[in-house]
This record gives sequence, C-alpha cells and structure tokens, in this order.
Amino acid sequence: MPAELPLLSLLIWAPILGGIWVLYAGDRQEMTVKYLALGVSLITFLLSTLLYTRFDTSTYEMQFVEFTPWIEAFGINYHLGVDGISVPLIILTTFTTMLVVLAGWEVIENRLSQYMAAFLIMEGLMNGVFAALDAILFYFFWEAMLIPMFLIIGIWGGPRRVYATIKFFLYTFLGSVFMLVAFLYLYSEANSFNILELHELQIGLTAQKLIFIAFLLAFAVKVPMWPVHTWLPDAHVEAPTGGSVILAAILLKMGGYGFLRFSLPIAPDASLAFDDFMIALSLIAIVYIGFVALVQQDMKKLIAYSSISHMGFATLGFFIGYSIYAVTGATGGAVMGLEGGMMQMISHGFISGALFLCVGVMYDRVHSREIKDYGGVVNTMPVFAAFMMLFAMANSGLPGTSGFVGEFLVILSSYQASFWIAFMAATILVLGSAYTLWMYKRVIFGDIANENVAELQDIDSRETLILALLVIAVLLFGLWPAPMFEIMHPTMEHLFEHITQSKVI
Repeated sequence: MPAELPLLSLLIWAPILGGIWVLYAGDRQEMTVKYLALGVSLITFLLSTLLYTRFDTSTYEMQFVEFTPWIEAFGINYHLGVDGISVPLIILTTFTTMLVVLAGWEVIENRLSQYMAAFLIMEGLMNGVFAALDAILFYFFWEAMLIPMFLIIGIWGGPRRVYATIKFFLYTFLGSVFMLVAFLYLYSEANSFNILELHELQIGLTAQKLIFIAFLLAFAVKVPMWPVHTWLPDAHVEAPTGGSVILAAILLKMGGYGFLRFSLPIAPDASLAFDDFMIALSLIAIVYIGFVALVQQDMKKLIAYSSISHMGFATLGFFIGYSIYAVTGATGGAVMGLEGGMMQMISHGFISGALFLCVGVMYDRVHSREIKDYGGVVNTMPVFAAFMMLFAMANSGLPGTSGFVGEFLVILSSYQASFWIAFMAATILVLGSAYTLWMYKRVIFGDIANENVAELQDIDSRETLILALLVIAVLLFGLWPAPMFEIMHPTMEHLFEHITQSKVI
C-alpha cells in the first residue's frame, strides 16, 4: 500500500460518502441498503486496522499527518494526524459502528436507509474528532456529529424521545460554546489554530484557569461528570439500541479525549490548580452514581448510570498524576494513571456497548426494559445468558477481562497518591458487582416468570456473531493488553513530561 495514501481522510470521508450513497439507495431497496451499509462499515474498520499495523510505537510524534490549507485568511487548515491517544479510539469507533450496523439488520422497520446513513455519517465525523490537529476543524467535527445522533434519538427513539433529544443537544451544545471561546482566545495569543502549537503556548495562570474552566464545561458534559450527567440516562433510555451503543462506547470517550488533547497540555498549571477538584468530582461519580445505579429498575438506565460511574475512573486516572508526582517525585505512577484511564475508556466502550446490545436483544422480543418483567431467561435463552454473564462479570471488573485492567491500574496509581483516594475508588469494584450481578440474577436466573419469557427464542446466528466479536475484544484486552499499552506508552509518557513543565509567563 503506498505510503502517501491519505488514510485518515479515507477514514473520515469514506463512511460519510458511503452514508450518502446508502441514503440515495432509499428504503425501496432494503437488502441493497443493508449490504451496502455493512460493506462500508467493514471497509472502514479494515482501513482503521492499518493505523495499528503501520503505527510506529517507538515515538510520540504525530503520524499519518495530512495538511491542506482550508480558510487561509484565518489560518484554518485541514490538518490531520494521530498518536497513541487517537489510534485506539478510532479503531474502537470503526469496530463499534460495524456491529451497530449489523445489529440494526432486522430490528429497524422504518426509514432503514436513513438509520444506516446516520450511523455511517456519524462514524466519519467521530473519526474526524480524533484525528483533527486544527482547533476549528476539531470544533467542526465535534459539533457536526451531534446532528446524526440528534436524528437517531429523535426519529427512532422511545416515547419521550423529543424531550431526551433536546436535553442532550442543549447540554452538549452549550458546553461546546465555551470551548469555542477558549479556541478564539488561544488564537489571539498564538495567531494559530494548530493544536500542537497551542500545546507550546505560554500564558498567565489566570488565563489558564479560565481556559481550563471553558474546556471543563465542554468535556465534563460529554464524559459526563457529576453534576452535569443528568442528560445521559434520559438519552440512553429513549435512544434505539444502536444509538445507546454509540453513545456509551464512543461519544462519552470524546470528553476524556478532550481532557488529554486540550486541558492537560494547554493549561497544565491550571490543571494542577484544579487537580483536587477534578479528583473529587471523579470520586463522587464513582461512588455516588454507583449507589444510584443500584436502585434502578430499568435495565438501560442502570447501565447508563454504570457508565457514568465507570467513566469516573478514567477522569481520576487522568488527574491523579499531579498528586502522585507531588508525593513521589516520579513520573512512572502518573503515567500509569493516564494509561489506566485510557484503558478504562477503551474497555468501557466494549463492555457498555455489549450490555446495551444484550438489553436490545431482550427488548426486541419482550418490548420491555423493566427488570420486573423478566426472570428465568436462562431457561429459554441459555446461549444468550452465557454471553450476558461474561459481560456482566467484565462490568464488575473480573480479572481476565478488559474491565479489570484499567480499574486496577487507576487504583494502583491512586494508592501512590493517597490510600483514601484508592480506597474510595476501589468501592466501585463492590458496587459495580452489586448492581450488575443483582440485575443479572433477577433477569436471567430463577423460574420462568411469565408467558413472555416462556415464549422467548434464543439468539440467532447474526446476534451470536455480534456478541462473540465483543467477547473476543473483552477477553483479548483483558488477557493480553500489551499491544494497547505499546501504542499508548510513548504518547502518555511525553504528555506527562510536557504537562509537568510550567507554562506560566
């Protein structure tokens, strides 16, 4: 394959153009739409694997760089590139989108071409977020991806879909406005929107704090962190299964990506000043939201709150490094926290996506998400029950699954900073097991509870394939996480070395 192949542009525009093609095919050609959407998503995933096979793990420098002037009068460029932070998230995006397209194969009965096109277009825009090296280009992709998700929830969602959609859009859009203001200020100081140049910009502490707060308002909503998390359960409950999967697996990760790409390197001194505040918010999300999840009766809402709690581990890992560095003076534990937070994001993408797909499998058959409407599912769907058990165990942090790796590293790094921080973070291992396994026990085990459960049929070959691929991912990164760390380590090491150097003028 030629070295000059614009791989990142292909990952962005191939699914977008494929989505337009699917939209043009129309609903009258149902099988054509299905195979075309699956083919586009499969090709995009295969293209993303080239990022891994051709990625140089010995350097932190940006790779696969593309640069073309866009709006020259304002110094805005079509500038793309990836490093050890971007590559895993792009592969996660393409892998998950492929499964979502396959999952909607039989269950979407109206406006199929529009449904498939929305996911393909959103895939390209999400890849653009992770690859953009120009702040305005990043902002363009960041805002544009709201449109297909808005349509997915608003058209194919549940009874309260309009309320959930508007709430989701207003929360995320309002936070993004502050991010844009921060970009404009940084441009006035650096005369450039180049993200790598913004990383080197030296500005006063007060300005850094204001920039950090502006970024926080954008990225905290996306994660989402407590207390700006209330839009997520509503969006998850009302979204169709595919929308919930993408929302949990990819969109939440963009908040964490924003902290790593913008907040920490551009405002490192402000990040240090707000370190304790960010750790406190992360611990509240881990512990408090874990208790909230424990009392949920809707399976989707329970998994949604579980996502907030587990993402608290990611933000804890990103910001605990300052405390470790202050206590030990060493960077090893801090880098471990960054890598643990990143691994937690990737793992959560697989596990939460799998759990939402499992709920979707049952909802397609019973048309209920209420735990009380189930019971004894293992008697009629034993293969499905086995799959869901593994994902429930992974969500509980079982060693050998990907859910354990990130949590263990974050707790281990937290211990180097404070025993009590590590102790509070570790409570999620108990809470996570409690609400996940209690849900599983009430839904899957016991006698057959009602006629709906008695008439259930086990998963078909298509559903088996989807869940089997996720099982492979969960076990692969749980038993052999080394390839992921090889990609991340040089970038994370350089990032922490970069943010420990004061940039106050």
